[in-house]
Amino acid sequence: MSSLESPNSPPNLSFTIRPGAAASTPTKFSRSISTKEPSFSHFPYTPPRLSAPTTLSKSLHTSPLASPLHSPVPTKIPDLHSAAYQCVSSVLKKDGQILSIAVSNGFVYTGSDANAIRIWRLPEFAECGQLKTKACMVVALVVSNERVYAAYGDGKIRVWRRTSDHGGLKHIRLATIPKTGSYVRSYIAGKDKTMKHTGPITALAISASDDILYSASLDKTVKVWRISDLKCIETIQAHPEPINAIAVADDGVLFTASDDATVKVWRRNFCRGDQPHSLTVTLPAKSSPVKSLALTQDGGVLYGGCTDGYINYWLMGWFSGQLNYGGALQGHTHAVMCLASVASYVVSGSADATCRVWIREQDGGQHTCVAVLVGHRGPIRSITAFSGALGEDQSSTEDGFTICTGSLDGVLKVWHVTCKNVKSSSLQSPARSGSEYFEL
Repeated sequence: MSSLESPNSPPNLSFTIRPGAAASTPTKFSRSISTKEPSFSHFPYTPPRLSAPTTLSKSLHTSPLASPLHSPVPTKIPDLHSAAYQCVSSVLKKDGQILSIAVSNGFVYTGSDANAIRIWRLPEFAECGQLKTKACMVVALVVSNERVYAAYGDGKIRVWRRTSDHGGLKHIRLATIPKTGSYVRSYIAGKDKTMKHTGPITALAISASDDILYSASLDKTVKVWRISDLKCIETIQAHPEPINAIAVADDGVLFTASDDATVKVWRRNFCRGDQPHSLTVTLPAKSSPVKSLALTQDGGVLYGGCTDGYINYWLMGWFSGQLNYGGALQGHTHAVMCLASVASYVVSGSADATCRVWIREQDGGQHTCVAVLVGHRGPIRSITAFSGALGEDQSSTEDGFTICTGSLDGVLKVWHVTCKNVKSSSLQSPARSGSEYFEL
C-alpha cells in the first residue's frame, strides 16, 4: 500500500493516524464521522493529481453487519481469482470533468464541463454523436422511453427525443424546462412551483409509471415535472440542507439524500391536491452527509454513499414493507460520490479515485468486496453498470458485467468485471489469513 505520508498521495480527510503505531504492524485508523467534511456538490472542483497510479492492498474484506462504529469480524477472504477485471477502454476528450453518465438501449451518454453530451455506441464503445447546447456543465443525465433528459449548470433541463434516421442515430430537441417566460410570469404572479431551481441541479430521476420527472437541487428542494407537458406540478421542500441524490422505485416511492445526513422516503397520494408527496420515514445515515443513492432492481435494498467513506444500506421488509438498517460497507477512504446496482452487485465510486465492486448475498445482509478498480487520477463522480460484456462471450460458470466510470480528471473508463460464482459458505467461514485488516 502506498505511504499515507507521500506528497503524491491524495489528501485523506476521513482518517486520522493514531500516534505511536509500530512500523512493523499494520497501520490502524479511526474514522471521523463529523458532518463538517468537505462537500463535493459544488462545481467546478479541482481534483487531486497523482504522479503515479494509486496502489492498493490486495486484501479484500467483508463488510460488517452492524454499525460502522464497530470493528468488523474477520471473515474468510474469497479466492482472488474468483473476481477479475479489465479496463477495456480509457478515453480523454479534454472536455473537462466527467460529471454524469447514463446508459440506454445500447448507447452510453456522458456529460462534462463542456457544452456537448457525447454519445457512445455499444458494444464497440465508439463515439457516434453529440448533443450540443449553448449551456455548459451537464451535471445530471437520465434516459427513459427514447427521451434524453439533461440538467445543466444554469439550472435548466434540456430534453431530446431519440429516433433512427435511415439506419443512423438521430436526436430531436424537444424543449428546455422551465421556459424563461414561464418562470418569469410565475414569479410576477407570486407562484413559485413552476419556477426553475434557485440553486444548481444535482440529480434527475424518472418515474415512468407515474409520468413524472424529478429534479433535486442544492436549493434543498425537489421539483416534480409532468412528462406529458413538461410542466412543474409540485415543489417538495425536502430537506434543511442541500440535496445530493434521488432515486425512484418501480412503485413510485421517492428517496432523497442530503447533506443533513439523512435519506427521506416519500410516497405520492393523488388525493392530496397541490402537495401529493408526503414524507413516510426519515432514515439516519450515521451523522455523515449522504452524497449518492442506489436501489436494487427489485427494490429490496437501498444504498447510500456518505462523505465518511461508508456505504450505508437498508433492507426492505417483504411483509412489513418498511426499510430496516442493514449495516455499512467499508473500504473507501474518501466520500462515496456515486453508486450503481446491477444484478447481485453494487458498484461504488469514490473521491479516493477508486471504484469498488461488492457482491450481495441472497438475504441482502452480507456483502463482500470482490474487486477494486484502480486507474483514475481524480475523484470518480459518475458511474453506471449493466449486465454483459462488450462483445465477449461468457462461460456459464462466470457472471460478467460492464462498468463505465467518469472522473473529475476528465477521463472516461470502461471496465469489464468477471466474477465466478462463490458459495456463500466460503464467505461466511471465519478464518484468519495473512491479509491486513483496518481497525475502523
